[in-house]
Amino acid sequence: MASEESNSIDDRERDVGLEAGDASRDSEDATAVEQPRDASGPYVSEDGAVMGRDFVIPGVDPGESDPYRFHTGRKRDHGGEDAIEIIDLVKQFGRARILNGLNLGLPEDQVSMVLGPSGTGKSVLIKHIVGLLAPDSGDVLVHGESIPNMTDDELFEVRKKFGLLFQDGALFGSMNIYDNTAFPLRQHTDKSEEEIGEIVNRRLKEVGLSEATYKMPNELSGGMRKRAGFARALVLEPAIVMFDEPDSGLDPVRTALLCELIREVHAENGGCYLTISHDLNTARRIADFLAVLWNGKIVESGPKEELFDSENAFVAQFLKADVTGPLSMD
Repeated sequence: MASEESNSIDDRERDVGLEAGDASRDSEDATAVEQPRDASGPYVSEDGAVMGRDFVIPGVDPGESDPYRFHTGRKRDHGGEDAIEIIDLVKQFGRARILNGLNLGLPEDQVSMVLGPSGTGKSVLIKHIVGLLAPDSGDVLVHGESIPNMTDDELFEVRKKFGLLFQDGALFGSMNIYDNTAFPLRQHTDKSEEEIGEIVNRRLKEVGLSEATYKMPNELSGGMRKRAGFARALVLEPAIVMFDEPDSGLDPVRTALLCELIREVHAENGGCYLTISHDLNTARRIADFLAVLWNGKIVESGPKEELFDSENAFVAQFLKADVTGPLSMD
């Protein structure tokens, strides 16, 4: 996976962490039982770290005694196997803890979406799944293999399972659309140019860009650049495809068309698709499985229809875009 691509994932959560301070701590025991705490005292995480003393959670008052009172962690049955399992994941930048014991399973052969407020850890989660960030503690399993425990060579190989669509398409500005789409094939396979041409032209046709093959990225609209990025994400026939806010910067009609394209391509190819977003219309259009992320942990997860009917106060507020509830402007 090219470094230019990996650098384009949204780093808002990392920036928040770096601004919060540069003192770091060692998370040595991610499996420790959560310590009992006084309801009026500081919050103590599962690894024994004390909020306010050892870490802060961006957007949470350090004196808050129970920042996870709405987090049931409930995972409703999705009727299949998990392609990706995230186990007790902790990540801290300086004093800012972005992921704090996150647990989540993402189903095989479904379109999943992780929803949550801005700056709550969604992009940091994706980086851990593909091995661009190493956790302070916890594990990420992809088809049963531990990503944090892989060597560089093993990571290089497993990343061939992934296709990744970035917010702006992350196309190489010096290459036309054909060469952008062919790049992973030339980088990771020994296919002939004839074979590469067949694959590239098929994928570009699939996303409706047959007529734009030799255009440069700056000649395309935002929606076309995203579709070109989608075609490139598919050329290695990945088992897992991830989308970092695919609706960002698109008008409602083009967002709907891109969602329809994602559903069509998934129906044809299968696999585990993961989208991160905070757009409710996108969630309704493409998701089979939803997970709501807030303050570095999953509040609840499960089939879309069940999550939209959830009685959890935070989940109900967020998925109904209600102004009353636990989430405020603070």
